[in-house]
Amino acid sequence: MKVKRAIIATFVFSVISAASGNVLPACFAVSMGPAQDANPPAVSRHIGAIKAINGNAITLAPDSGPEIAVTVQPNARLLRIPPGAKDLTNATPVQLQDLQVGDRVRVRGEASAATSIAALEIIVIAHSDLEARHEQERQDWQKRGLGGLVSAVDPASGTVTISVSSLGGKKNIALHTSPTTLFRRYAADSVKFDDAKSSSLQEVQPGDQLRARGVRSADGSEITAEEIVTGSFRNIAGTLNSVDASAGTLSVQDLLSKKAFQVKVTNESQLHKLPPEMAQRIAARLKGTMPPGTPGAGGSATSGSAPSVADRQQTSPSSGGMTPGGGGMGAGMRQGGAPDLQQMLNRMPAVTLADLHKGDAVLIVTTRGSATGGGTAITLLSGVEPILQAAPSGSQAMMLAPWSLGAAPGGDAGP
Repeated sequence: MKVKRAIIATFVFSVISAASGNVLPACFAVSMGPAQDANPPAVSRHIGAIKAINGNAITLAPDSGPEIAVTVQPNARLLRIPPGAKDLTNATPVQLQDLQVGDRVRVRGEASAATSIAALEIIVIAHSDLEARHEQERQDWQKRGLGGLVSAVDPASGTVTISVSSLGGKKNIALHTSPTTLFRRYAADSVKFDDAKSSSLQEVQPGDQLRARGVRSADGSEITAEEIVTGSFRNIAGTLNSVDASAGTLSVQDLLSKKAFQVKVTNESQLHKLPPEMAQRIAARLKGTMPPGTPGAGGSATSGSAPSVADRQQTSPSSGGMTPGGGGMGAGMRQGGAPDLQQMLNRMPAVTLADLHKGDAVLIVTTRGSATGGGTAITLLSGVEPILQAAPSGSQAMMLAPWSLGAAPGGDAGP
């Protein structure tokens, strides 16, 4: 007997955009008609990514839990929607052979067991569409993004003030939020943007690392923020006490706090080595000894001299999306002369724990961790001996902290 039943399915997609780092929710309700049967079969719904396809059999990797064996029924409805869709207005019918590994899907059907389902409906967001959307988001974050340290929060006016640092000094920028501003915040000990949670203005605190995108004022001192991503991270500048490559850990003596921190390194951690010539140039800049006219030359942040044009460009929002604590020079220079440290990092040689040794000087950005633990490494930069010699306290060196939002906004980490 043909079963008629009413199903109101609320479909929530969590679509991850990697360099823009952005989560794009899509929620819609689908009405299937009036109920007629008092005891309809059990209906199950699962959201995830297609892991494998073999004929009408699909292996689904759900967002949580074990894999699901999906058998697509002959009369199943298959629809494709664009990323960010809130309903089925722009849905188009597709065939089973159109589905690809990596596609995001919502599967609805009759559950024969906890890990198997006979699919009556599959709604898909194609992997290629997600990649295209990701690229658009990444470019937008680079074009309209800005990052820095939170210096003040005014809940009454909805304004967040951030301090954008460079070797030429600091500049305060006011971010104006509204009820439509999207907030995301990193998990306490995760380097993955996938683990970032929906947040609010109330969770933003002075000292947080922040990245935002939106519409900037003509003078660049204000931004009407459309999206804000925050996190609480730890910056460490020091020397390695020990490295355990097999355990994926290292111990580093922080120059600023004089404490030793244990840091965990995962597959998501970025490890790079600064080329010697670049390290020397940055060290010279810290000491204020670069010859006039040298690209990136100018007054030291502590010398009291006026910042150069390059310094002013570096702290200006017109330079495009900037990394918090941004600085540096050479590769990664943007139009107008302003460097993007994260782009520079992406071009630097990658290293492994096996390449690091006791006594090496490093700059590390980690998740907050505990009082004595350094958390999980987000970015580690070695080859910085000249920089720490130029800034023995470590405080100036941390202006160069290669803080990154992982696979988050702007693709800063490759974001």
